[in-house]
Amino acid sequence: MVSVKEIQGAAGLSGDQLLDIYYKMLLARTVGQRERMLNRMGKGPFAVTGEGHEATQVGTAFPLKPGYDWVVPYYRDIGVALTIGQSPRDLLLAHLSRADDISSGGRNMPSHFSDPHLRIVSGSAPVATHLPHGAGIALASKLRGLDEVTIVYTGDGGTSTGDCHEAMNFAGVHKLAVIFVIENNQYAISVPTRKQFAVEDVSTRAEGYGFPGVTVDGNDVLAVYAAAKDAIERARRGDGATLIEAKTYRLVPHTSDDDDRRYRSREEVEQWTARDPLVRYRGWLKEYNVADERKLDGLHEQAAREVDEATEEAESAPTPKPESALTHVFVED
Repeated sequence: MVSVKEIQGAAGLSGDQLLDIYYKMLLARTVGQRERMLNRMGKGPFAVTGEGHEATQVGTAFPLKPGYDWVVPYYRDIGVALTIGQSPRDLLLAHLSRADDISSGGRNMPSHFSDPHLRIVSGSAPVATHLPHGAGIALASKLRGLDEVTIVYTGDGGTSTGDCHEAMNFAGVHKLAVIFVIENNQYAISVPTRKQFAVEDVSTRAEGYGFPGVTVDGNDVLAVYAAAKDAIERARRGDGATLIEAKTYRLVPHTSDDDDRRYRSREEVEQWTARDPLVRYRGWLKEYNVADERKLDGLHEQAAREVDEATEEAESAPTPKPESALTHVFVED
């Protein structure tokens, strides 16, 4: 059996980094659960979260240079935003449409992440329209002679759009430093992958665009991290794009307005719940003596406290003034 030192050496991760990855996954899970709770209490208008996606999101974002590389997330990417540097307070201010929301001042839909200082670029609600934006950002970096990397996220449903094809084809033609992450959670809302595309792995499409594609277990955070690290290093040295397909599963309905019992069985959900990425990684950390039960329980308590404090701050924060509704909508003197 491979030792934890060998794994750390191959991945370039210290023990503290391995635990930081776990904590980011914990925060993402806790924030997602809190957003759904606030929605059910009538405080948050809408919740679209990523329970089950934590390994994919944190694993792909962790090797990036926050504030230097460009991040173009999609609506489920709580773990990406937190790993790059946003706080639970930032996300909950947006969820509750507060005036101090950094992404839009409380004007945008929840989970449309944005942060100019961290170079998180907001997408729009239509699926996959942000993929060409990511390719365009990468082209700008290339024209400026910079080694910035752009990472773009979408779900399996997003791969069925023309925007996806156009962005990847453009990235391949121009050999851009962009990484396309497909969070394949088996459903485009209620449409299973077998009705979306005929291929077994979406990553095989990358060959048609002239760059590598890799399929990885999206519930294994270290496998995801390794794939992302390789893709980022490849992009930074000028070798072009990569498509990473992370096969995972959302453990909750598509959004707070969705009833997933209408299109997937409870047995299927239970089977994937047994592969919960948080439980899986916690077991790995214990098996390789990175942390014991007490240490890991302490991280759970820390995450709960952090989200509780963020919730209190967000709930007490002021709402936008009515007269500000048209700010940034029309040209102003």
